[in-house]
This record gives sequence, C-alpha cells and structure tokens, in this order.
Amino acid sequence: MSPPSPRLRPVAERRRVLLGGFGALAALAAGPAAFRALAEERGRRAATRAGLAFGTTVSLTLVADGSDRFEPAFRDAFSAIRAVEAAGSLFQPESALSRLNRDGTLATPDPLLLDMLRFALTLAERSGGAFDPTVQPLWTLWSEATAKGERPGPSARAEAVARVGWRHVRVEETGIHFDRPGMGVTLNGLIQGFAADQVMAALKAHGIADAFVDTGEFGASGAHVDGSPWRLGLAAHGDDAMSDVIAPFTGFAATSGDDATTFSPDRRDHHIFDPATGLSPTALSRVTVTAPSGLLADGLSTAAFVMGAQAGQALIQLYSGCSARFTAKV
Repeated sequence: MSPPSPRLRPVAERRRVLLGGFGALAALAAGPAAFRALAEERGRRAATRAGLAFGTTVSLTLVADGSDRFEPAFRDAFSAIRAVEAAGSLFQPESALSRLNRDGTLATPDPLLLDMLRFALTLAERSGGAFDPTVQPLWTLWSEATAKGERPGPSARAEAVARVGWRHVRVEETGIHFDRPGMGVTLNGLIQGFAADQVMAALKAHGIADAFVDTGEFGASGAHVDGSPWRLGLAAHGDDAMSDVIAPFTGFAATSGDDATTFSPDRRDHHIFDPATGLSPTALSRVTVTAPSGLLADGLSTAAFVMGAQAGQALIQLYSGCSARFTAKV
C-alpha cells in the first residue's frame, strides 16, 4: 500500500490495531488484576509500548524476568522501525526510497533498502510479475483521480502501466537505477513485514524470547507471561468481529485485503493493483499468509492476492514453512 492522499484514509487501520491487541493481550480477558497476579506468580513481567510508523499504529508487547530489560529492548526495537522507515518509507520525503523515486537513481543506497528491493525483484520474477514493486505510478494515478471524484479511464491506465516494469530496475555496484522515465518503486507490499523481522532481531539481541510484535503485520515468539501461547485473531471482512484465530501463533503473519485503502465504496477499486492492467484483482477479498519471516509473509500475501487462490497457493508452496488462508470476493 502506498501512502494515502489527504482524502483517502486506510479504513482498516483500526481493524489492524484490534487484531494486534487480541493477539498480544488475550490474557487480559480475565482482567488486569488477574493478569498481574499471573505475572507475579511466575516471576515474570510484561510491558507494551505503542507508537506511530508507516502511517499507522505499531505496538510491541514484551515478556521478561525483570523490568530493567524492557527499556533498552524497546529503545532498540523502535530504532529498528525508524531505520526501516528511513530506508523505504514513502511517508518520509527524504527516505532513501523517496529520493530514488524523485531522482531515478540512487548512489550508495541504504543496505536495508537493498535488502527489501532485492527480495522484491526476486519475488517479482517468481510470481511472473504479479508482485511488482514498480506499481507506484498506478497508485499516483488512482489517488489523484479519486481525489477529483473520477475513475481513471483506459488511456490513463495504459499510460501508467507503461511506466511499470520490475525488469527496468537495475541494482548494481554503483547504486540503483531506473531504465524508464517516470518510474517509481513502492515497498509497501512488504515493508511492514520486514520491519517485524528487524524488531524481532533487535529483541533477540536483548535476550527477549517472549514477544508479540504489531508493525502493521505481525510476529510472535515464545509465550504469554502466564506461559500460554500467543493467539492472533483475524477480523471478519469489513468488521471488527473475529472470523478466525491462529492459535498457537508463532512466527509471522501478514494480510493483504481489498478493505485497507479503497478507491470505491464497493471495494472494486483499491490499493492492490494488477501490474498488467492497472486495475485491482477481482477474485479475492483477502489473503493471510503465515511464514518464517515477516518479509516473506508480507510479500507473499500481496503476490497471492494478485495471482488468485490457485496460482497464489502454488507460489506459496515454493517456500518452506508458509501457509495461506484465502477469502473469495463476494
């Protein structure tokens, strides 16, 4: 997803936060006092910290033997998120990615940007171009047209599609270069999952083995303060109610859906594009992927959404330890 224009708000932001709260704080169902009692009984403590990143709310819940471990772990975990934003966020005009899009070339790119972009280009190849990080011109087209109360016509879409093509991004020793004028890269189909990976790595460096991470996509390791497994609730489509629960939940999970940022009330047009047509895919309303890394879960959920259930499942099966849940559009 690319950053919303002033008139376009990602309507699923609250839903995503609720999902994270359900997974991370399920033990609070018995009440805060009971939660604290469980923690004291086990000699364990839990703490949650929230902030803003990637245009939404992020939150981290950590469990440890002593509260003195929390502050340095939170500090480095949120620093990891800021580093990912500085590398690849389109919400920050001076991020490495924003500068690449502005200039069409970038010397000595941020290593985190290189990691994300190389993964994106590999996934583009494996998905037959269904996942294409160069669809940013389509976002610009649709967001500007929607702000005017319009829908892009065939000629406008064709012009934007002509500026899309992952094969025209070169990653070389001298930097990153676009081979076509007017190109633009978005990594919003994988950046939040990648951030979850970086956060988990930062927490591990501090010896935090039990954690639940919500960076817009989700990661979990270990268990609750009471020893019970983490649980991840999946919201019903277009609703805050739970449609399903992943339990136990460890590893990473990401969802791509037609209700995150919409260009039409019926969700026919939204932020996920078929790079070949400039339109939104019509077969699915949601894909949730669980995977050993957030980067993989996030990228695969986007690719599978574009490809459809059958081809998307075939792609996901190429990667060990991954599974998917598909919801058809009704």
